[in-house]
Amino acid sequence: MTGRSGLALRWRRHLVRGVALGLGALLLSSLPWLWTTMGAYGHVYDEAEAPTADVVIVLGTAVAADGRQPGDRLAGRLETAAALVHSERARVVLVSGDGGGTSGDEPAVMTSYLTERLGVDPGRVVADPFGLDTYDSCARAREVYGVERALIVTQSYHLSRAVTLCRHLGLDVDGVAARCSGCGSAVLVGKAVREYFASGKAAWDAFRRRPPAVHSPANPGIQDALKG
Repeated sequence: MTGRSGLALRWRRHLVRGVALGLGALLLSSLPWLWTTMGAYGHVYDEAEAPTADVVIVLGTAVAADGRQPGDRLAGRLETAAALVHSERARVVLVSGDGGGTSGDEPAVMTSYLTERLGVDPGRVVADPFGLDTYDSCARAREVYGVERALIVTQSYHLSRAVTLCRHLGLDVDGVAARCSGCGSAVLVGKAVREYFASGKAAWDAFRRRPPAVHSPANPGIQDALKG
């Protein structure tokens, strides 16, 4: 073997080794995303095909600039939840978000929009102001509000992570994809990338069974609303 051919062979070996290491690293880094995706398999529905449950959980997100109206994506979530209530696929809505969020009081805005704009009975809406992220919303629904079975509503790009986290934390949930006005291809691609990286934190929180950021005593709000 000549020196030139030997050098080429060594370069090919280094290249193959580098590609193999790169693919291994990609697979390893993708495990949390695969976990959230596979964990939600069979538990994600369109609005028209949603199953029934006593409770529908709506996850909070940014409100509009005026601090009094929901942003487009939050409005879509609320409209979907209201449709589930009006079609008798759910009876009570648990709105879970950040009561001191940078954009405003998410649960207060959500409650107002559901009751004043979408015609949901105020006695059937319960607000959790300490659903500071998806994990906390799931954990508190189970531990504070005593929810065991529910639908959970958020946009499709977020739904697998939400469903998997809730199910890991002991809730029997099915996810319903929310309406998404303004969700063009650029938005969806950006959100998909964000979800890919957010799945790592979700898996880590689930693995170590992180307690919610805010501890609260048991709240009978859901049970009381179901009796009403």
